[in-house]
Amino acid sequence: MIAIALVGLVAQSAAAQDAKTVLANASRALGADSLTSITYYGSGANFNLGQSNNSNGAWPRVNLSDFRRSIDFRAPASRATGVTFTIPIQGGPAVQGLFQQNVTPANTAWAQHLEIWTTPWGFVKGAAVNNATSRVQTVGGTRYNVVTWVTPQKAPSGVAYRVVGYINAQTNLVDRVDTWVENPIFGDLQVETYYTQYREAEKGLMFPSTIVQRRAGWPTFEAQLLSAVANPANIQELLTPPPAPAGGPGGAAAAPQAPPALTSEKLAEGVYRIGGGYNALAVEFADHIFLWEGGAQNEARAQAVFAEAKRLIPNKPIKYAAISHHHFDHTSGLPATVAEGAVIVMHQVNKAFFERALGAPRTLAPDAISRSGKKAIIEGIGDKRVFQDATRTVELHLLKGLPHADGMLVAYLPKEKVLAYADTYNAPVAGRTAPPIVAVEVMVANLERLGLDYERLVSVHAPNPDRPITKAEMLASLGR
Repeated sequence: MIAIALVGLVAQSAAAQDAKTVLANASRALGADSLTSITYYGSGANFNLGQSNNSNGAWPRVNLSDFRRSIDFRAPASRATGVTFTIPIQGGPAVQGLFQQNVTPANTAWAQHLEIWTTPWGFVKGAAVNNATSRVQTVGGTRYNVVTWVTPQKAPSGVAYRVVGYINAQTNLVDRVDTWVENPIFGDLQVETYYTQYREAEKGLMFPSTIVQRRAGWPTFEAQLLSAVANPANIQELLTPPPAPAGGPGGAAAAPQAPPALTSEKLAEGVYRIGGGYNALAVEFADHIFLWEGGAQNEARAQAVFAEAKRLIPNKPIKYAAISHHHFDHTSGLPATVAEGAVIVMHQVNKAFFERALGAPRTLAPDAISRSGKKAIIEGIGDKRVFQDATRTVELHLLKGLPHADGMLVAYLPKEKVLAYADTYNAPVAGRTAPPIVAVEVMVANLERLGLDYERLVSVHAPNPDRPITKAEMLASLGR
């Protein structure tokens, strides 16, 4: 037994020495031994997680020019800036905007600080002070020293975040860094960052000329770097956001606002609009409740909507909860829907995506799914699905040809002549430019093709000021 214990101690010591040696070699190869700060620049793209046009496709790309990221590893702090060019979903010329991301020592959230510690230089420095371990693995024919360490930051569950780097055994350069963050849809969401085509800058500093960060398998950030500067003399200036302009927003983030309180409006006997941020529709059947868009925004909002629906329609369970489409602002409350035990109804194009996402491990942040132990029950529908009993009829119909999202559904109550929808017609706000009409034209053409006889509309996004929307008002926006 003593001999076995001694062998174990020797093996642990060797493993620790291996990690130190691997990291020392990587730091030397990167030119990072005396690196305390860095700035690098080029161009690239951001991608909008959760807003894909098809749930099985890539996240939408927003081109990014004049990109620069500056990092002080001692603080630690980071600031990234750039100029964005976005193509409107309805078509037309690109719209220019500004991109900025500020990571400060006061904001210790791993979702932000990973932008420091998953860079090649940050990974090596973080691993050197966080008891890293090392192992050898061959991936795609390349031999890697795979180094793993855990962060001082803790996830909501209390566990530390894990960081895994793949250091090329031949070049000693960092080719890839993985970590995980919590996400309401994906649970433990893997963040993979790939570094390729290293070049040498001043003073022996090595930098990757190409960076690709992926989440849920698709890129969320790309950069083509032109160069990098080690220990820039003006690092504090590079990290400091400009002062806020008078009368407008600036570099500092606005204080978060409390979500609006829920309100209820009776549209017909047994039919209620539940407002508050996003609108939901609760419909009473003989022995259950049908809910439209109850899973939008977040878990807390979804739970509040469920409670309000049960208050309005007491002593009946929520059996069906339909979503309009897959975008995450409309689905981030689905963990609460799973825990409720309701059948989630969506277009069949989205079914496989949500089965995978909602069934993934959720160890970083306990949510309604992990607490309940339940699994998602999802019904994927085609062009039409009718829910009907002796008291009520609700029809779900597919809108075809929308540029915004594939699988977009509307809910139609034929007896009450009510149509519920999302992200197509947004009633104009007084004093502002009228909303684009492309989506409205497509929706109206679909409704006419389907022959739906509706008079009132319930938009998931409430008009401002909030008011009833009529068919006549929507048609008037098209000059009809």
